[in-house]
Amino acid sequence: MAASPKLVSTWSFAERPCAEAWPALRDGGSGLDAVEAVCRAVEDDPGVDSVGFGGLPDRDGAVTLDGCVMLDPCRCGSVCAVERHPYPVSLARLVMERTPHVMLAGPGADRFADEQGLAEAALCSEEARAKWLRWKQRPHDVDQSRDAGYVPRRPVDSGTGGVLYPDGSGHDTVCALSLDRSGTLAGACSTSGTPYKTPGRVGDAPIIGHGLYVDPEAGAATATGTGELVMGLCSSFHVVEQMRCGASPRDAVLTALRRIRDAFDLRPVHQVAIIAMTPGGERFAAALRPGYKSVVSDESGTRVEEPDEVVIPGER
Repeated sequence: MAASPKLVSTWSFAERPCAEAWPALRDGGSGLDAVEAVCRAVEDDPGVDSVGFGGLPDRDGAVTLDGCVMLDPCRCGSVCAVERHPYPVSLARLVMERTPHVMLAGPGADRFADEQGLAEAALCSEEARAKWLRWKQRPHDVDQSRDAGYVPRRPVDSGTGGVLYPDGSGHDTVCALSLDRSGTLAGACSTSGTPYKTPGRVGDAPIIGHGLYVDPEAGAATATGTGELVMGLCSSFHVVEQMRCGASPRDAVLTALRRIRDAFDLRPVHQVAIIAMTPGGERFAAALRPGYKSVVSDESGTRVEEPDEVVIPGER
């Protein structure tokens, strides 16, 4: 029997991309195509300053991009520190489909993109460069995990496409999970990394098992927020392994978030949200703190939703 398709993504800036990708998925299209399309649309949007073209530069003014895709433990691909090509998720898919490898990094990833005929493009928008130049006038460390001296608040989703810190900077990863009519789970993540990061920093988004994990027998999970918190506990893998052992998506996600809460000395800027989906299409999304929203596309349409639960709900 055909599965009931579903598409879910992080943050309200993915509402239009999900709505555009949904008809093909609804009509029997590939879930992998759907999550790639969602990420590419966000990567193309100069108004999103945490993903793709428009992403905020590192400390030295260079934009570098990370991304991954996954269908199962034997079919996954990843790239990080991409400097010359604008669609890291599409490049990660080529790594999965055309090489025996899982991850390519830096200049090697860009050379592989050249070999595959992908076009180069400038990665830093005029607006992102202007923000970086303003930051250079009064630099402060905004690394989400190691903030020192300057303490921005965590990102807060307006629900209408804007994901902002109260100081006006924005940041967070686009992550998408899908279930298509054939019953295939797929996932993808894309990011430009934390703004004004130390050059060379890579977060959780492109690392299989950290920002994304998919197993067709157990389920799929993806994470957004402060990458170092997710990396320290391999949170997406942790969620899927709990579901493999019989946990519900709710229990698996909340256990992973509570481990983050208890393991780290949380700062005001820290946020993590996790989405999980079973092979049967049951899904659950939760956040460490308020301010996070998901986008869901299913037979009822495309909509922005609050998380099902928040682990530290009293914070505002």
